[in-house]
Amino acid sequence: MTIGIVGGGQLGRMLALAGYPLGLDFLFLDRSDDTPGGQVAPSLVGDFTDKRLLRTLAARSEVITFDWENISVESLRALGRSAKIAPPLAALAVSQDRIAEKRLFEKLSIPTTRYAAVDSRASLESALRDVCLPGVLKTRRLGYDGKGQAVVHDRDSAFAAFEQLQGTGLIYEEFVPFDFEVSIIGARSARGEIAIYPLNRNRHREGILRLTRAPWDAPSLQRNAAKHLRRILEHFRYVGVLNVEFFVRGGRLYANETAPRVHNSGHWTIEGAATSQFENHLRAILGLPLGSTAARAHVAMINLIGTMPMRDAVLSMPEAHWHDYGKEPRPGRKLGHVTVLTSTAAKRDALARKLLRRIDPASARKL
Repeated sequence: MTIGIVGGGQLGRMLALAGYPLGLDFLFLDRSDDTPGGQVAPSLVGDFTDKRLLRTLAARSEVITFDWENISVESLRALGRSAKIAPPLAALAVSQDRIAEKRLFEKLSIPTTRYAAVDSRASLESALRDVCLPGVLKTRRLGYDGKGQAVVHDRDSAFAAFEQLQGTGLIYEEFVPFDFEVSIIGARSARGEIAIYPLNRNRHREGILRLTRAPWDAPSLQRNAAKHLRRILEHFRYVGVLNVEFFVRGGRLYANETAPRVHNSGHWTIEGAATSQFENHLRAILGLPLGSTAARAHVAMINLIGTMPMRDAVLSMPEAHWHDYGKEPRPGRKLGHVTVLTSTAAKRDALARKLLRRIDPASARKL
């Protein structure tokens, strides 16, 4: 049984590695076969919108999924009902447009930040008046890892950012002076079975996730985040894994964004949960029973950004797990991650701090 994956990045690679013990095969579609996914499974090489290649992928696959959200919904829809695609394209479309995403949160009574659409200098003027300063000006589409956005503190910086972001298809959001960020990941199968993982606490720097700690012991936040996640899963009759990120301010959650796929903040589940997010995604899209999401330990996951540290130094630590995505080093690029498991949250945080001082000293501050 073959799973088709649009996108051959590290998420696709980890899906394939999770699927081989289940007896599955994989076929990627990407612009190159020199990808993390292409190192572990065959690839169709061409554009994500290539109709011929998409039809070939569909014909050779039991189900098509994707490892990132910035792909053409229209091209996948054009495959018609004969192609089984999961997660649902409606959820993918919403995740691609920050305005649609905010409206979804409002519709489902999920707290989020105040916002306004911006398509002109006049609409920016109105947004600054209605939403107030400070704020964040973002592109509605194609933003990830902090790209396509700017924090603005006054009118002059707002209009400078407007010009830099090319002035159309933008969203202006209220700036939330949050205490910290969390995310929650869950899976829903075609049969309606839902499995939700423990809450993750995340640390970003320069818009890129640097550290995830899980499970994050905050029962009220876990309960509310799971409730919000469940509403979205049920709204779309979702199939697959879904992630929702939240700001936490004064003990309250404010939804920031969704990701209709396996997610970076869930990498800890490979060693740290009874069933990884990658395996549960495959189980969900194939209609198999979902696995337990229980945490096996207290876990820290550290992204390796730009350069790779000395592997031996990391692996000399007890319960340290090394993941190399097979990418060429480049500033700001996710090259791999390290996961460490401990018996207590205090030991986890101490070990994460120690590792970050070696790998990413700037992110270790205030941990």
